[in-house]
Amino acid sequence: MADINRKIQELLSDYAGALRDGCVPVFLKSLTRQEGKLVSSSDEFWDATEVVRILNGVGFADKAVTADVGLFISRVDANIVSRSKKAKTPSRGKRSNGASSVAKTRRAEKTI
Repeated sequence: MADINRKIQELLSDYAGALRDGCVPVFLKSLTRQEGKLVSSSDEFWDATEVVRILNGVGFADKAVTADVGLFISRVDANIVSRSKKAKTPSRGKRSNGASSVAKTRRAEKTI
């Protein structure tokens, strides 16, 4: 990509390499002003980039890794169940302490 004033075919070749290597931003930064204008106005380049993207996708489809979201979904489901259980159960700690103090005062009143 060090050549200056590359032709459409050279630009397309460099783009294909950048797409394969995952460094398209580096390719775009390497364009000179003239090359940028040539790329933006060339229908031939844009048609060819679509073909390159399709070929790249087909060529590396077996090596592509998709994220397994099963673990994430199971953790989200567990959090939902946990929160729904917490919302249904009353907080016993506060009620039991209050109830026992009331019962003790009633007992004390009866003995007097």
